[in-house]
Amino acid sequence: MQKTLTFLLLFLLLFLSVHLQLQCEAAAINVDNDDLIEKICRKTPFHDLCVATLQPIANTPGSNIKGLASSVANIVLGNATDTLHYIEGLIKQTSDPKEERALAECAELYISVVKYELPQAIEALSKGQYGFANYGISDAAKLVDQCDKGFPGKSGSPLSDRNKLIHSLSQIAVAIINVLAKG
Repeated sequence: MQKTLTFLLLFLLLFLSVHLQLQCEAAAINVDNDDLIEKICRKTPFHDLCVATLQPIANTPGSNIKGLASSVANIVLGNATDTLHYIEGLIKQTSDPKEERALAECAELYISVVKYELPQAIEALSKGQYGFANYGISDAAKLVDQCDKGFPGKSGSPLSDRNKLIHSLSQIAVAIINVLAKG
């Protein structure tokens, strides 16, 4: 009985020490990732947006600059895809032919961004082709910017806020890729 109790106590102590060690390592990873995110985001044009975007993924063990760049590029793609669906919904709701035409032009631009520009850029990034990745994401941002220009009148584009967010996230991704390219 006493041997069993001693064994259980030793097992419990071993379990607690391993658990504490893992907790300490996890805390160190989080601090390192937070430092990496802060360091990288200081090199982007939108520091606060960069930190807010990357902070939720800061707890990923082994995060590195390439992983952060890939994460931001995928976030840009997700936002662009969501905006394309939003545009499709607006097209169904509008009765104004001029607005419908402008929305259709935006949809064409976003289809190019979602189906070609960003997926190719993300693939190039995964292969270490940073120049091509940079070009693809920059081009996607330019296409998104064109969307706002097609809306007539003073009311402007109903997509303006979404377009600005995607443009800003694209610039963050490009800045991180530039850090990667410089080594």
